[in-house]
Amino acid sequence: MSELKQSKYIDITTDYGFKKAFGSDTNKDLLIAFLNELFRGRKVIADLYYNKNEHVGDTEDIGTVIFDLTCTADNGERFIIEVQRTAQDNLKKRMLYYSSKLIADQAPKGNRRAWNYAISEVYIIVLMDGFAMPDAGDEQYFLHDICLCYRDHGKIFYDDLGFIYVELVNFVKADAELVNDLDRWLYVLKNMSSLNGLSTYLRKPIFEKLFQLAEYSKLKPEEREMYNVSLKNKWDAESIRSSQEELLKRAREKAMAEGRAEGEAKGKAEGKAEGEVIGKAEGKAEVIKNLLSSNKFSISEIAELADVTVEFVKQIEEEKAKGK
Repeated sequence: MSELKQSKYIDITTDYGFKKAFGSDTNKDLLIAFLNELFRGRKVIADLYYNKNEHVGDTEDIGTVIFDLTCTADNGERFIIEVQRTAQDNLKKRMLYYSSKLIADQAPKGNRRAWNYAISEVYIIVLMDGFAMPDAGDEQYFLHDICLCYRDHGKIFYDDLGFIYVELVNFVKADAELVNDLDRWLYVLKNMSSLNGLSTYLRKPIFEKLFQLAEYSKLKPEEREMYNVSLKNKWDAESIRSSQEELLKRAREKAMAEGRAEGEAKGKAEGKAEGEVIGKAEGKAEVIKNLLSSNKFSISEIAELADVTVEFVKQIEEEKAKGK
């Protein structure tokens, strides 16, 4: 494969770049430093062990790198972390699945009573590159720190299972705006391949090491080839994602236009305000039936396209199945 046009530094959000920066004992100080910033003082990792240097769970998805780690905190406590540079599909459900596996795998083969569910803490860290948090709406948070809590008052119910999502598309600070090391890490993750060197805002030993190992000119020929393939895969995935988003946008606009037109027509025919409401609902029902028949969209996507609730789409799906 011919070499692609390269910048001075590799893109560490590619599969290859992510594994090179964070996936070995030699560079685990980089990963520890990054993770400690994500925990923002809640945990301080002193050491970590790669249980499986890199694995892909039970999937064969392109664009998914997973590190399964056992961490030791500065107070001696041990807990499990799974770090992912992951693809977008079924993001929330995938993370729940992976966290469930990390918990279930702790159970002994026998003598469960003696074990008494002594489950270690489990955290899932997700680096989201190039796409937004599903169902985030207009929120512009770049860090989502999630745990189990009571729905009514927000008090934490269980603090030993957590999810941290890093949404890089929402991190827009310039180098002069970086105020702490978390900012610096996210800035580097997002912009490394477009930088020509360390600015004065990044002059720290941990970042100097990261920039040294990320220099493209220092890669061996076989490493360059692997990186080029990984970079092309990332570009291809971004192109596909962009195309899908454009198709979804067009489908949403078309569905809304058809729903409004059919709803307004039925409402006018009724000649009453309540007829207009009913007409719009019936118009949207027809659009939803068409989207269901296309087999191209999930229930949640159809709900978003038609600007209705998931429950309403499920109701139409049931009626459609009954032949109504």
